[in-house]
Amino acid sequence: MDWLSTLAGFLVGAIVGLTGVGGGSLMSPLLILLFGIAPATAVGTDLWFAAITKVAGGAMHHRQDNTDWQIVKRLCWGSLPAVALTLWWLWDHGQQAEKNGLIVTTLGIALVLSGLATPFRRALAARFARADGARTQAFLRWQPALTVAAGALLGTLITLTSVGAGALGATLLLLLYPLRLTAKRLVGTDIVHAVPVALIGGIGHALIGNIDLRLLGALLLGSIPGVLLGARLTDYLPERYVTPALALVLLIVGTRLLL
Repeated sequence: MDWLSTLAGFLVGAIVGLTGVGGGSLMSPLLILLFGIAPATAVGTDLWFAAITKVAGGAMHHRQDNTDWQIVKRLCWGSLPAVALTLWWLWDHGQQAEKNGLIVTTLGIALVLSGLATPFRRALAARFARADGARTQAFLRWQPALTVAAGALLGTLITLTSVGAGALGATLLLLLYPLRLTAKRLVGTDIVHAVPVALIGGIGHALIGNIDLRLLGALLLGSIPGVLLGARLTDYLPERYVTPALALVLLIVGTRLLL
């Protein structure tokens, strides 16, 4: 099965390189639905997969000054405590959550929301950016608190399902900062924030026992060339085709998990 795991890592890596989305959104359901991996182990392994790949990506974005560190700090004020609380809850209730399907159900809902948000996030952000002066001033006053709340939501989802960074994280950042973040800084800020969340979540899952090191190695072996290929393909495949296709895949996979 190792070569199949490597192939899965390559395909998911290619999608990540092509779209910036798909690592957590596709790897965990792939491991659960096609490989029969236990949901908690799939999430824990995927968190390490995401953490290792995002460290390299985050370092590159930092060197290129594609990170808004004030936003990252605000997100971390909410996400890191949420990660700790979610891990504490999984430590006591992880087996029960796996048996009653909570992890799979939450994963399915997160994927459906990601699929629905992906094609329309730019349009939603543009609408927010056109708000009138009074509404804009009120929004700016609440912006820091809303960012902390968004971080708490993402931290919980990432720890429980490995989904949250990428489609949902980028959508929330676009809605919260429609004028402040360029496309590159949006991706860079989202990736850099995901690094400590995935690392701490991965360490917690490893302590609980939710990690398969051999599977992780096989996935990483395929993902590295996949990411490089996907990045090269961005010059040849228009975003107007790639984004709807990715959204459709997320919706199908999320619905399959829910059913």
